[in-house]
Amino acid sequence: MSVTTATNSPQSFRSKVYHFFFDPHGKETYAQHVDNWLAALIIANVAAMLFEIVPAVYEPYKRWFHLFDVFSIVIFTFEYCVRLYIAPEDPEFSKSRWPRLKYAFSLYALIDLLAILPFYLSAFVNIDLRLLRVLRLLRLLKLFRVVLPATQEFLRVNRGRTFRQKVYALVFPSEYGGKLHEYYDFFIVFWVLISVLAVILESVDAIYYNLAVEFVVLDAMAVLVFSFEYAFRLYSCVENPKYAHWFSGRFRYARSPVAVIDFLAIMPFFLEVFLHHLVDLRFLRAFRLMRLFKLTRYTGSTSTLFTVVRRELPIIGTSAFVMMLLVVLAASFGYLLEHEAQPDKFENIPTAIYWAVITLASVGYGDISPITPLGRLMTVVMALLGIGIFAIPASILSSGFMQELQSQRQQIENELFGMLEDGVLSDEEREKVEQLAHKLNISHQQLETLIDKAKRESKSRLQNDRYMPADMLSKSPAMAKAHFHILAEQMKLLAHHSDLAAVNRLIEGSADFDKHHRSLWNALKSLELGVPSKTDDKSKDESGKDSH
Repeated sequence: MSVTTATNSPQSFRSKVYHFFFDPHGKETYAQHVDNWLAALIIANVAAMLFEIVPAVYEPYKRWFHLFDVFSIVIFTFEYCVRLYIAPEDPEFSKSRWPRLKYAFSLYALIDLLAILPFYLSAFVNIDLRLLRVLRLLRLLKLFRVVLPATQEFLRVNRGRTFRQKVYALVFPSEYGGKLHEYYDFFIVFWVLISVLAVILESVDAIYYNLAVEFVVLDAMAVLVFSFEYAFRLYSCVENPKYAHWFSGRFRYARSPVAVIDFLAIMPFFLEVFLHHLVDLRFLRAFRLMRLFKLTRYTGSTSTLFTVVRRELPIIGTSAFVMMLLVVLAASFGYLLEHEAQPDKFENIPTAIYWAVITLASVGYGDISPITPLGRLMTVVMALLGIGIFAIPASILSSGFMQELQSQRQQIENELFGMLEDGVLSDEEREKVEQLAHKLNISHQQLETLIDKAKRESKSRLQNDRYMPADMLSKSPAMAKAHFHILAEQMKLLAHHSDLAAVNRLIEGSADFDKHHRSLWNALKSLELGVPSKTDDKSKDESGKDSH
């Protein structure tokens, strides 16, 4: 018995490790998070290797670069050993006679091994440092573990579709994009952040002096990525019915705010390359910061804010009018009261407007301040009024934002109620509602709470409904089965607690019941009384045996 327990215990632990951390199809698993964190670590390794090329960056922090490399190797080695250990639990290798050996020679395992092997070889073999850095780039191949399954899924879902439709599914959100579309968005976001960070660091002379060439190469690569993205979007946008026409549709898309931002993100580079000998266009480099606005495409918060602003625009306009009226009046009185005492500061009313705005906003820089008693008294009154006046737009936006979030939450609940009409939430329906939740920035935990609530209310509604439309029942066998069970239980209670003789006389004498209704009542009555019904007697006479 002790031998059996010792044998089964590691298998149980191994199974838990696999299903909890590495099972891509499990419902309660961290496999996706593990893949994402490993991908982030791989990208960080590549960035570290690029910085090591620059002596001004590498030499002062050589020890930290080495510690990060050791940390990465420890993580990748641990991952490789764990995957080798749990190979018998993986359906891909579990049917083999030697599952671990089969895993060791699989493509993913060889990639994982190549990612860590140069580090251990350098401890026993004298490898040139430059060669070792090149070999460390093999860690980039580990991204195939994430990208390759997503690519296979994308090709499977888009089998039979045109090339333009596939491009549309890759660059625009759709039901055909899958994980590959998410990774594509992550790739674009990564380049946006890197390019904006490079623009910011270029303004530091000490950094730009050491990395001038690297900044030029990085900007060229970013422009290449964004140019391909813009071309892909312009090419495939006609798949959207909103931009259906081959020319006018693309022109209409090119004028949309998101497309204008994409165009402005790459325009300064090309203008500077082709026109630098005619005009000094270095000032256009500041427009590269427009790339930061590309991130608004990948978050629903910005669209939510724009929706709130459009909806509350009349109220915001009214409060803005009151604010401007108060600013002009305060500036005019400030000019009248302080002009003689401070002609250099309160030179005219436009100058006093600056002072009025700063005072009403409760900022108070102190560069312009009244010195007369009446001017100071008015400043006190303005400061008190400004607390309330300038808080109105903020409170309007805050209230509108909360209402919009509640509306989005209600939208998902309505979708769930529609999907749960048959009492079952299928995998496709769940995937659809998860995409909607991701678009509306609703967390996984909040979504699960909404799903549980919708299931409870749908079940309660299904149990309380006495009548279901025929078309609804015909579309869903599961709903028909559930509704039949409810009706059967109600009929059993009716027959058990009712005066059968009185009910029988009413049914037999009523014109509202046809022969099918009466036959059903006789069958139910016979089950309750334990005697055969007339229908049963007739069936027995015809077949010679009890039909029940």
